[in-house]
Amino acid sequence: MPEAPTIDGGNTVWLLVSTALVLLMTPGLALFYGGLNRAKGVLNMMMMSFSAIGLISVLWWFYGFSVAFGTDVNGFWGDPGAYLGTKTFMAETDLWGATAENPSGIGVPLYVFMAFQMVFAVITVALISGAISDRAKFAGWLVFAFGWATLVYFPVAHWVWGGGIIGGDIHALDFAGGTAVHINAGAAALAVALVLGKRLGWPREGMKPHNIPLVALGAGLLWFGWFGFNAGSELTVDSVAGLAFINTQLATAAAVLGWLAVEWIKDKKPTMVGASSGAVAGLVAITPACGFIAPWASVLLGIVAGAVCAFAVSLKYKLGYDDSLDVVGVHFVGGWIGSLWLGLFATNSVNAAITDVVGASDGLFYGGGVTQLGRQAIAGLIVTVWSFGIAWLLAFAIEKTIGFRLKPEAEVEGIDLAEHAESGYDLSLAGGSGGGSAFALAGIGTPAGAAGTKPASDESEPVSEKVAG
Repeated sequence: MPEAPTIDGGNTVWLLVSTALVLLMTPGLALFYGGLNRAKGVLNMMMMSFSAIGLISVLWWFYGFSVAFGTDVNGFWGDPGAYLGTKTFMAETDLWGATAENPSGIGVPLYVFMAFQMVFAVITVALISGAISDRAKFAGWLVFAFGWATLVYFPVAHWVWGGGIIGGDIHALDFAGGTAVHINAGAAALAVALVLGKRLGWPREGMKPHNIPLVALGAGLLWFGWFGFNAGSELTVDSVAGLAFINTQLATAAAVLGWLAVEWIKDKKPTMVGASSGAVAGLVAITPACGFIAPWASVLLGIVAGAVCAFAVSLKYKLGYDDSLDVVGVHFVGGWIGSLWLGLFATNSVNAAITDVVGASDGLFYGGGVTQLGRQAIAGLIVTVWSFGIAWLLAFAIEKTIGFRLKPEAEVEGIDLAEHAESGYDLSLAGGSGGGSAFALAGIGTPAGAAGTKPASDESEPVSEKVAG
């Protein structure tokens, strides 16, 4: 007789902690993106991440989790009614992975697993926003996020992890989201950036990060939270979770070095933005592979990802698409590198689930031939085509109906003021007027006609003194 259902305290606590860590990544992403952005759009940039937490969390509870992890219907989506948000799952038998033979599953309550996967959905949507900074209407963004999550992320999560065509039929590997999260979001980011077009003045005008300490802080929070993202994806407290943890650290550290090496060679100076971006590139690349490769392969992966992504971010200037904050160059390219890496270095010697659970094969350098490499490539192509196509259609439909691209005058004034009636920085002195601002004291933006100043109509003057930067 099978034992009665029992909650595993260790697994449950670890997954709860991992859920909180992954949730922290989205505010971390807001800081990272916000610092990379211009000052007059920092709040809108952060708002897109925070709004994703609100919108996607509710959608995931209501039907997203059912579509992603409900009983497979046809290889493309799960039973939408399996875990519908109108139901309550508090019974002793409501444990994730429970079966008649194993009524405890992994010993984790259903709601804990639901919450863990919820925060994955949140950050995947938020990642896309970095490609369209400074020029997307907030209402258009919310409609896009709703449509893309429903038509793309929820089904793709099922394809990869819920028993659908990628994991169940093709037998491609994705430990924590290289395909489902990063390739998926990167392809969508490219599509929306193409529909919305370039920012006014890009690439002629310099649009440098306005606050590099925010960039570093955001990267640090992402790095910290990513241990829950990767090691938490094992779902249980065991040696594979430990492997995913150490691989995450090693690959990220190596990617910082890889990116800085490229900067040093190309530009003669290593930068804090480069180190931060290199860290994110390493985190992205190790995500699909962290529980399936040996630590030495993780170090090599990090170096390659950091170096390649450092070159990839310049592709937008050569190809002419305005991916504002390099979502394509870091997440799309990094996700592809990590996914294909599995076709080379995945090994059952570190995780028997590769064959026993997923039905996949060892990588090329472990005697598995090119079979797994082909599977990884097919999976990436399927997700790329689907995500790009749906994202392009959604963005085009929104632009032609309620409007997605900000009006030129609002873009010049600053999207923070135009969309939210806020400014990220108040540089006026306490109790002072506009004439006593920090800008005025520095001789910047002084009134027209003042000695040594240019007329207010001159294009070099700030468009609005309400906006810093």
